[in-house]
Amino acid sequence: MKVALLAPLPPLQNGIADYAQAWMQALRGVGVDVQVPPHRDGAGWDTHDAGFWQGVDIVHAQLGGGRGPEFLALEQLRARWPQLAVSATVHDPERLVWRSPDPARGVLRRVATWPRPLPQLLALAQDRSTLARERKLAAGLDAMVALTRTGASCLRERMRSAPDKVHFIAHGNPLFAPAALPSDDVLRLLYFGFIYPGKGIEDLFEAVAEVFRIRPQARLVLTMAGGSSPELAFGSRGNYLAQLRALAGGLGIAERIAWQLDLPAEGIPACVQAHHAMVLPYRDSRKLALLGKMRGTSGALSWANACGRGVITSDARAFAEEVSYDNGVVFAQGQSQALAQRIAALLDAPSLARQWAAAASALGKQRQWPTIAGEFAALFASVVERKR
Repeated sequence: MKVALLAPLPPLQNGIADYAQAWMQALRGVGVDVQVPPHRDGAGWDTHDAGFWQGVDIVHAQLGGGRGPEFLALEQLRARWPQLAVSATVHDPERLVWRSPDPARGVLRRVATWPRPLPQLLALAQDRSTLARERKLAAGLDAMVALTRTGASCLRERMRSAPDKVHFIAHGNPLFAPAALPSDDVLRLLYFGFIYPGKGIEDLFEAVAEVFRIRPQARLVLTMAGGSSPELAFGSRGNYLAQLRALAGGLGIAERIAWQLDLPAEGIPACVQAHHAMVLPYRDSRKLALLGKMRGTSGALSWANACGRGVITSDARAFAEEVSYDNGVVFAQGQSQALAQRIAALLDAPSLARQWAAAASALGKQRQWPTIAGEFAALFASVVERKR
């Protein structure tokens, strides 16, 4: 079976590119021929190349992150090659693309640099036509995949899709040899992931400061690890790292924070396993909430499972579902006091970290990439057979 993959790929710095690379390697590992279609520099995916597309059994796109090129390519393929089976993983359900995938990419690049909230206001103004366009494309897809059950349910409802068209296949992960939790008496917490505004990092810093306010003698270290220069859908807001360092200094916790920025992939397992738990303080965007609900998951969570570590996470996205396997605990997003209480509870009961780690390890084994790739391969085979 030949699968054409439409997706951002490294060296682009975003979570979907990382996922797509791992996904492609995993599918190839179970015997699926995954090929990346021709790409025209500055003009998106080349959907005209008959020599390539006529040999394809199914097209699979990775949609999300506010990217338009993959969405546009799917529209073009449905029109030009109607015999092709076409599917997509939707990383940010309940929408496919969230903003108009206008082919005038120069305009889009300029819009992304406009001061906030102008890019978001433009997306809101175009929302009615964008949603109609998303629903039209969804109706023409042969299958859609969400990485959480919550996301799959939201996607079915918002896109008005038949129940059997939307599938749940969990985020895959590699699997590493288990490692014992750190044995010293310092609670070591890890924030891991791309570092940009909207991830609730300010709430995390305030929570750590609150823990030290009520427990000055607490033995606690927070490590900030992850990509410092991510590709963002709506541009950036100045030097965010400098802002975070200044916030840590103002809260009096600068010496309690260790920084491991731009960690190479080969160093991730050791970094995660050198900590007792991961902390993901994400907030749902109030501006995007006007357009829909993001009910996806996080690549960082999959790394926690892969490395056998529990997670303290906000109730943003579908994180409550992702830690419903006894592999962590949630707190109300945006509530630094609630997060501080979760951290204090872990200080009081270190055995919680061991319980979460055991559950995370079990989940990681269930979701290792070869298993997940097998689920995708089976889905593709059934879709292609129906299409024929």
